[in-house]
Amino acid sequence: MISRCRWLSHLCLLFTVMAIMACHEESRSNALKIGLAEEPRTLNIWLASDANSRKVLSLIYQPLYIYDPDTLDLVPWLAESMPMFDEQNLTYTVRLRKAKWSDGTPFTSLDVAFTGRLIQSFKVPRYSSKWKFIKQIETPDLHTVVFHLKKPMASFLTGTLFTPMVQEKEWASVAEKAKTTEKPVAALLNHRVHHPVGTGPFTLEQWQRGAFLHLKKSSYFFGTGKTINGRILGPYVDDLVYTVFGTSDVAVLALKKGSIDMFWWPIQPGYLADLSRQADIRLFTNEKSALYFIGFNLRHAPFDDPALRRAVAYLIDKDFIVSRILQGQGTKMFSVVPAENRFWYASDLPRYGDGLSRENRLKTAYRLLSEAGYTWTVPPVDADGDIQPAKAIRLPTGQTMNRFTILTPPADYDPHRAISGLMIQEWLRDLGLPAYARPMAFSSLLQQVKGNHDFDAFILGYGRLRLDPGYVRNLFHSSNDKSRGWNMSGYHNPAFDRVADRSVTEMDPGKRQVLVKEMQKMIARDLPYIPLYKPSVVEAVRKDRFDGWVEMLEGIGNIWSMCQVKPVKHDGA
Repeated sequence: MISRCRWLSHLCLLFTVMAIMACHEESRSNALKIGLAEEPRTLNIWLASDANSRKVLSLIYQPLYIYDPDTLDLVPWLAESMPMFDEQNLTYTVRLRKAKWSDGTPFTSLDVAFTGRLIQSFKVPRYSSKWKFIKQIETPDLHTVVFHLKKPMASFLTGTLFTPMVQEKEWASVAEKAKTTEKPVAALLNHRVHHPVGTGPFTLEQWQRGAFLHLKKSSYFFGTGKTINGRILGPYVDDLVYTVFGTSDVAVLALKKGSIDMFWWPIQPGYLADLSRQADIRLFTNEKSALYFIGFNLRHAPFDDPALRRAVAYLIDKDFIVSRILQGQGTKMFSVVPAENRFWYASDLPRYGDGLSRENRLKTAYRLLSEAGYTWTVPPVDADGDIQPAKAIRLPTGQTMNRFTILTPPADYDPHRAISGLMIQEWLRDLGLPAYARPMAFSSLLQQVKGNHDFDAFILGYGRLRLDPGYVRNLFHSSNDKSRGWNMSGYHNPAFDRVADRSVTEMDPGKRQVLVKEMQKMIARDLPYIPLYKPSVVEAVRKDRFDGWVEMLEGIGNIWSMCQVKPVKHDGA
């Protein structure tokens, strides 16, 4: 009865949404209708940390540079050319395009300087670290910005220049008022934005909370009709109408019925077979910039021994995880940098156990541990070289290995990581390792691992890694081995720290690339983390209404798509 009531409520929601959208768009045939999993939480760019708010605001507020969808190279966006570096004076000069805000006023270097100074003044979360090393911002003319750096910082190119620019006219009074309050940062973040002013391809027309959000094409977008990076930009649609669906069931039903043209959320494997049979639906599969891994506590036995960690790496069957647990919707990983991040990825890393049979995995792991001084009451490989049930593994000290726990999120939070933990438990037990997978509430797991450092091993993931590889230093630098620090494993390697520190200040991308690849090699050798997989992004659209979607890392929901998508021309139309 409960299930039936829930299904009926979903249908009622769908019909209500369809009716609202039909009324709202009666004469708007050029509207691209997009389904969202949740409603955006805010239109305040400084507060927006949720995915759905960012999806909307990324089409309104624009940065100086963006990434090319094919190569991930830097592309001038609000800037008209690549930044010019003066190594002697430690400055970057950026020339700006002639652009206008959505209220028709010019976008100038003064807006860029105001954006940076606002971030620095308020230490705006998520942005402050990208601007704190900027000593001075000069504006010699309205279309030139000169950034003076306190010290060389590689993240200027991949962080600072990607900051969304805000209009001084809109935010100056807001900032001044916030400074007079007891908590200025909170006042800035909690400022209610009703009509954001941006330089993007769309502007806000209406937001009916709980029903829909409507963006219309901006008549002032700088890119319209221009060829940028080989693409002639639109937008070629007049309106974007976002509708919020409480469940994927309702959203997928709306997509099949043609009530929406795109569901901007990854499609779960359970829907794929049905959607692939729909003649008017197209599925896109792209990779995520993500990392899911098993990590170890290197602060105490048994995982303070790199030989044991390498043996575990041989035992883990990543092909099984991707094909069976992820149902083929993912990619196995061998580095902490995704392979699709081609410039920074080190391809020549060891691939422990890749392509080996289960038997050969066990034999290799057994050989490694035997050579490292481990013994068994009954070894996993007998005198004839055959596999047998192992019993009572002993550390090189002669002490019996105590049982250890692999912490995972619960299945209702992430079934992939929970099931992976159970499978890894069984693979380790085949070698005689007393492994026990234990699901734990996510917040408790983070406290146990990141706060208390009270764990043996854990499975976690980063679902959206920045393309800049600076996170590799953060995850493994010894200075971050502290409560709530990023170095959860307690990895200490002075050689890694030296290379990582050099990578932060190396301004030449080619030289920095060499350093980043060396860091990956050290991690792949020492294995504080064993990279496991990253899930794919599968998205669905109606192909009978619009085409021209641009695929890139993280999927088709990007600024390039929204500037390229066009209505389908039907015969006789």
